[in-house]
Order: sequence, then C-alpha cells, then structure tokens
Amino acid sequence: MARALAAADYQPRPTVPQEWLDLTYDQYRAIRFKLDHALWAGTDVPYVVDFFAPGLYFPRTIQVSAVSGGMAEPVPFIYDDFDHDPALVPPLPVSETLGFSGLRLRTEQTEPGRKSEFCVFQGASYFRAIGYGHAYGLSARGLAIDTAEPKGEEFPDFTRFWLETPAPGKRNIIVHALMDSPSVAGAFRFDISPGPDCVMEVEATLFPRTELDHVGLGPLTSMFLFDETNRNRFDDFRPAVHDSDGLMIWNGAEEVIWRPLANPRKLQVSSFIDRMPRGFGLMQRARKLADFADLEAHYHQRPGAWVEPKGDWGPGSVTLVEIPADKEIYDNIVAYWRPHDPIPAGQRLDIAYRLTWCAAAPVETGMPRVLNTRMGAHDDKRLVVIDFEASDFYAEGHEKVEPLISSPHATITEGILQENPETGGLRLAFTFDAGDNDFAELRAELRKDGAPASEVWLYRWTR
Repeated sequence: MARALAAADYQPRPTVPQEWLDLTYDQYRAIRFKLDHALWAGTDVPYVVDFFAPGLYFPRTIQVSAVSGGMAEPVPFIYDDFDHDPALVPPLPVSETLGFSGLRLRTEQTEPGRKSEFCVFQGASYFRAIGYGHAYGLSARGLAIDTAEPKGEEFPDFTRFWLETPAPGKRNIIVHALMDSPSVAGAFRFDISPGPDCVMEVEATLFPRTELDHVGLGPLTSMFLFDETNRNRFDDFRPAVHDSDGLMIWNGAEEVIWRPLANPRKLQVSSFIDRMPRGFGLMQRARKLADFADLEAHYHQRPGAWVEPKGDWGPGSVTLVEIPADKEIYDNIVAYWRPHDPIPAGQRLDIAYRLTWCAAAPVETGMPRVLNTRMGAHDDKRLVVIDFEASDFYAEGHEKVEPLISSPHATITEGILQENPETGGLRLAFTFDAGDNDFAELRAELRKDGAPASEVWLYRWTR
C-alpha cells in the first residue's frame, strides 16, 4: 500500500466536518471514550484499546482495524462509545466511517486486574509511551522531514493502523501503521512490550516521492525551558522546567557524549558526525521532586527515550535542534539521525531500531555519567560546574584523575576537581571567557592513566 501511494501524486485526506473543527477546548475535552467500550474489553485479550475523537487540533482522522486470524476488521466510529454532555457539546455529524484522531493502549501492569495506559498514538506521526511509574513527557514520531529548514517542516501522517489481536497471556502487542505525506509514504511495524521500561522494536519501509535531502530517522521531540544553566532568564518558583535535560550519544568510536540541552535566544542546530552509532537519546537525569519542586507536572517522572539502530544506517550525524521558547507548553527540542546522503525518489529504504522509554539509558557504557551542569557569572567570566556520578574510577581519590577541558572559541582556566560528598562522585569547575564571540563550543572530560574516566561533556554556550 505504501509503495502504491508513493507511485501516485500525494492526495491530502479530507478534513472532518466543520462542526467538529469549531469545538472549543472545553467542548473537545468533554468528549471522552468510555473505557468499558474499548476494543477487546470484556474478553480474554490481555490488552484493550480506547480512542480519541477528531476535531479541534485534529482535523483529519485515522482509520483503525483489528486483525485476528489474518483478517482485518475495521473499528467503526460509534459516537455512543464516547461520553458527551449534550448541555456542553453541540450536535455533531457522525458516521461509522468518520474515524478517530488517535488511539491509546492499555494492559495490566503494576495493579492486578487493572489495565492502565502506557502508549498513545495521536497527531501526525507522533507517539509516546511510559514505563512503570513514569508520567508522559517527550514524544517520538515516525519520520522528521526538513526540521528547522527555512522553507518549513513537513509532518508526515500515520493515516491507518492495524492492531494485531494479542493471544491470552501475550506480553507484547504489534501495531502496524501506514504513513503518507507530500514527500514520502511508508509502512511501519511496532512490536511493543510494556514494563518497567517500555520497549518498541520498530521496522519501517519508506518510499520517497521526492528526493529526501533532510530526513530524520528515529526522531524524538521534547521540551527544555530552563535549569541551572539559564535559571536567571525565568522568574519562576521552580528551579528547573524540562521534559529532558540532555542528549546522550554512544557513538561508533565508543565515545560516550553528554550534551546538556539549551534554550537559546536564536534557533541553533548541532550535528554530531558519526557512522554506526551504538545509540542516542533524549534523557531526563534530574530524578528528584526537589529538582523541579512541581507537585503537578511531575517532571522528575518524565521518561527518556533511547534509540538503538539495527543494521547499517551508513554515515550521517545525530542532529540536535534547539528552538527558543518562553513557555513550557512548547516542544522546542528535536533529536534524530540524519543520513549523510540524500535518499533518491523512488528508492526503497528499510530501517529498524529499538526504541526504549526509560528512566535511564538501557545500556552499560562503563563511563561515569554527568549528573548535572550549572553555570553562572564569576567576575567578568562564566563559571561552569559539572558533577560526575560516583565510580570506581575515583575510589583512590581525585588526585589521580585528570580533567581535560578545551574550546576553540574561548579562553579557559585550568579545571579544579573536588569530591562531592552528596553524590560520592567528582565535581569539575572552570571558567571561560568567550571574548567578542557570540557562542563558544565547550568540551570537558575526565581521564585516568591516559584513558577515559567519564562521559564527554559537550556544550554550546550562546551569548
């Protein structure tokens, strides 16, 4: 189906009737799916699926089918499957073929007998998931096209879904999706296993209609407003506000990189050139309620997402896009793999990767992690303070550990290492002076006996 779509001109899907688009925010939120009407409710299938109504921010619908015994059966849109207060919600035109704006997966997790949600697909090709004890935060999507390009970004849509009916006792669920956009069509398969970490085995086949010069594979989207690096810009009772606080990369050269996120005053794009990375992801390392002091948003419970490529993705770069934002309602961070070479029109591209929604990256790199980064004024310079987690590397004291700090754009003082009694790890502090430069790329790491003894800390400071 994807191949046939790509062979023809792109045809935008029709929008839902205007009455649905005219719903107010409160009216739309009042249309809620009845959980006892969910797909597979009341059966021995270990999962149930409920659906979101179209309208308001979702002008086009998806069609959903349940697959059993090799046969696909469409899931009809039945308005009575939704609670809708007639005193608040006006009459709306409906039909069985209207479709939905998204779907939500539920299964029994930590509470016996209760099926709780862990994954949502809704809007363009966006989806998000959580593990045990997590709160929804960052999102993933099927594909990113022309992110941050002056001509504007293209957002492919998942248009149809097929849900394989899990057998009794099955601990995973398989979701198929058809994607379409002006530039590309594609077929996706998600093998999803909920748990302490929610793990997705993703397979995709893409058929470009046009040459894809700037395409993002395994794209992640998150929010970063402020933390201890730019706290002075926001008059807020909270010490930090973000869904993710850093980009982690384990590159093909076995180097582990931690790049704290920034909220710049101007759009900035960073590219980390590589071949065959072990993985990359947007992570949330601040894990204490006190890190945010927010009793409602629960930012300390937001998951990270880790992408592990399968097969040969060829040369390219992990790309980080940071967009200026003044409110936490805006997703302003994007990370993805950008192939070095454009993908020609008509050329089939098969990709596969594992996507893990987690509290911490599900890999053992052997390198002590960066726990936190702080910045502030120090005389007429900028002071940087980096905390590294406890490690056997530091068991003999910090005297045998050497900090390496560099920048092509700034004058840097010699680093000072101290033991941090609270973390049990080491703290590195140094100052830098960027002179008249508007930005400075900074790099720091710890070494012992000439070998790496920490992640590599990278940061782009902007004036």
